[in-house]
Amino acid sequence: MASPSLFRASVRPDLYVCARCALRTSQSPSKTTRRWIGMKYLAKVADAEKQWKEKARRIRAGQEKTMLTILEERGLVQTITGDRTEFENRMTDKRLGVYVGIDPTASSLHIGHLLPMMSMFWMYVNGYHTVQLLGGATAKIGDPTDRLTTREKDPAAIRTANMANMHLQLQKLWTNAEAYGRRYGYIREWPWHRELVNNNAWWNKLPMLEVLQILGPGMRLGSMLARDTVKNKMSKGDGMSYAEFSYPLMQAWDWWHMYHSKGVSMQIGGSDQYGNITAGIAAIKYISTHHPNPIVRGEAHAVGEPLGFTSPLLTTSSGQKFGKSAGNAIWLDSEQTSPFDLYGYFLRTSDEDVAKYLKMFTFMPLEDIDELVEEHQQDPSKRQAQHVLARELVELVHGAHEAKQSQLQHSLVFSQALTAKPHSEQDADMRAGIVTPNNRPNPNLKLPRSFVGNKSMGKILYASGLATSASDGHRVANNMGAYVGGPPNKKKHEPMNDGSISWSQIQNWGPETLRKYLVHGDLLLLRRSKHNVRIIHVVPDEEYALSGETYPGMEPLWREYMLKQMAVKEEITKEEKQAVEKMLAEEQAANASRTAEAVKVGSDAAGAPVKASASS
Repeated sequence: MASPSLFRASVRPDLYVCARCALRTSQSPSKTTRRWIGMKYLAKVADAEKQWKEKARRIRAGQEKTMLTILEERGLVQTITGDRTEFENRMTDKRLGVYVGIDPTASSLHIGHLLPMMSMFWMYVNGYHTVQLLGGATAKIGDPTDRLTTREKDPAAIRTANMANMHLQLQKLWTNAEAYGRRYGYIREWPWHRELVNNNAWWNKLPMLEVLQILGPGMRLGSMLARDTVKNKMSKGDGMSYAEFSYPLMQAWDWWHMYHSKGVSMQIGGSDQYGNITAGIAAIKYISTHHPNPIVRGEAHAVGEPLGFTSPLLTTSSGQKFGKSAGNAIWLDSEQTSPFDLYGYFLRTSDEDVAKYLKMFTFMPLEDIDELVEEHQQDPSKRQAQHVLARELVELVHGAHEAKQSQLQHSLVFSQALTAKPHSEQDADMRAGIVTPNNRPNPNLKLPRSFVGNKSMGKILYASGLATSASDGHRVANNMGAYVGGPPNKKKHEPMNDGSISWSQIQNWGPETLRKYLVHGDLLLLRRSKHNVRIIHVVPDEEYALSGETYPGMEPLWREYMLKQMAVKEEITKEEKQAVEKMLAEEQAANASRTAEAVKVGSDAAGAPVKASASS
C-alpha cells in the first residue's frame, strides 16, 4: 500500500496544478501562515472598502483632490512611470500598497532621505498601505547608481550597528509623523497600515538558484549594459563588479516579494532611482507572466500593474546632491546633527526656497503657507517663514518637545523675537521617566572587551545605562526584564544575524553565555524596554583606555593599570606613547587628589590631622 504521505490533496487546491509545483508551493519560505478570520474583521474590511469607494466618488465629482495632485502641488513628484491618467486612476480606484527602500550604508538617515518618505507619509495619512523597506541585504552590495568608484566595504559589525541604528530611527520617525499628522487633523483610522521590514527576512533563506530560475531569464544583458550607471562606471570609473551589476536584480526581487506577499504595487524613490524602479516594473511583469506556478500568476494578476514615481533630489544652491557620498549630509540623528543645529540649518533657508521647503517638508495646508509667505515678505528680517519651517521640520524629526526647545534656544542665543507661538504642551513622558523614541539616550556606546567578557550580567546592564546599579541589574536579569540581540529562529545562545532586529530574553547568565551573543565578536545589542536600546561596540582594552571614556561602575584604577601596561610596550607608535604618558600623568594626579581628599575627610572626622605612613 502506498504511503499516506503521497496523498497530499490539501497541498493541491486545483487539479491542474502539477505535483512539482504544489510541492514547491508547500515548501516555499514565503508561504503565508493560515489563520482564522472572524466576522468582525470581515465587517471592518467591507466598511473600509465602502469608505474608499465613497472617497473615489468624491474625487471624480471634483469635491476632493487626487492623491497624485496633492503630491504634485507640494513638489514631491518629479517623474512617474506610464501614462499619467492611468496612474492617477489607479491611485484613486484602489488602496494601493507603496514602499520606499533605504539601505543602511551609514548609521543615520539624512535630510535627502526625507523627501521620498514625505510622499509616503502623505499617502499613509490618506489611507494607503505603506511599507518602509530597510535594505539589510542590499547594503552588503551597495547601490552603484551615480557612482564612479566602488563603495568601501564596512566590517560586518559596522553594517549590523548601522542597520540597528537606522531601524530605531525609522521607528522614531514614523511615531513622530503620526503625532505630527494628528496636529493637522489626520487621526489614525483602522484601514491605515504601515510596516517596517528588512529584506534580509527573505534573502537570508532564499536560494539564489530560485532567483535565477524565476527572474534570471527576464533580465536581458543588453538593457542592463545600456544603463548610464553601468556605462559610466565602466568607461569613467573603476569598473563594474558582478555584485554591483546584480544590485538591480536584488532590488527587483525585493519589490516582487512585497508585490506578491503584501500587495505592494508602487515604489517611490529619489530621481536617481528611476532606472531601478523601471527595472523592477519590468521584472514584476515578467515574473507575473512566466512564473511556473499558475496560482502565483493568478495572485499577481489580482494585485494589478506595478507603477512608481520619483521625488526630486534635494540639492544645494550650486546643484550638488545632499548625502553621505557628497560629504554634506544633514543627519537626522540627534547625536550627529543636534535638533538645535537642524533648526539653525533651515532657519538659514533663502527667501526663494522657503515656500518650496514648507510645501515639501510639512503638513501645513497650502493656503496657510501662502498666507505665511505673504506675511514674511512684509518684513523679511524677522525670518518668520524660516522659523516656522525649522520648527515644523524639527517636530517631524525629533518631536514637539525638541522643536519647542530648539526654537526657544535660538530666540535666546540670537535675541530674535518669535512671531510664531511655540508648542505649549509639556513633555510628560520625560518628567515621568518614561523612555520614548524622542527622549531616549544615545544608543551607541563602547565597552572594553575584558569587561564584557568577564563581568556579570547585572554589572553589564549597569555599565550600559540600562540599570541604576549593579544590584538593580541583577534584579532585572533575574526577572528576565531585559533582552539581548538574538537569532530570529529563537535558538538559544546564538548571536543575532547582521540583517534583522530580533530579541531574546536575558537571564542571569554567566560571562561565558553572554559572550555567545556577540555579533561578529565585537557587537552586543541590549534592550530594557521598547525604546531603551543600547548598541554596544566591544573594543580592545587598550583602545578604550586611550579613548578617555568611562562607564558606570568602572573601577577607578583600571585605566591607570592599562596605561602602565601600554607604556612598557615597545610596539606602540610614538604618538600613542605620548598620549599614554599624558593620560597616565592625569590619572595619577586624579588619584592623588582623591587620596588627599579622603585623608582630609578622615582627619575632619577624627578631629585631628592624620599622617600618612611612609609605606603609603
